[in-house]
Amino acid sequence: MFFPSLQDANDAIEPFGMSLTRAGDGVVLEGDTSWPGDWANYERRREERTLKGSYIGTCVPTRDIPRYVALYRAGRLPVDRLVSGYLTLADINRGFDDLHAGRAVRQIVRFDT
Repeated sequence: MFFPSLQDANDAIEPFGMSLTRAGDGVVLEGDTSWPGDWANYERRREERTLKGSYIGTCVPTRDIPRYVALYRAGRLPVDRLVSGYLTLADINRGFDDLHAGRAVRQIVRFDT
């Protein structure tokens, strides 16, 4: 099979590689780094760059949450600076509108008010 560029080869092979792997597994895509016309793939392979997916920062709750709480209580994790605002459940639609419009990033829903 002939591919006109490394990108075309990557586009054809990547879905197959994904179908062979499970969560946490990996596939190495090798290419001819002397190909002069495909700079994106040339750079990625020449510099051995890696792209890796992550779900919730690959958090292990039983390990990480107590550590985050301890850092917050010690004043070393400025969570308050990361919060855009607070909502009640009645304001949830406005909260999603604010996220979509870029007016908010992290909002906390308070259920007790």
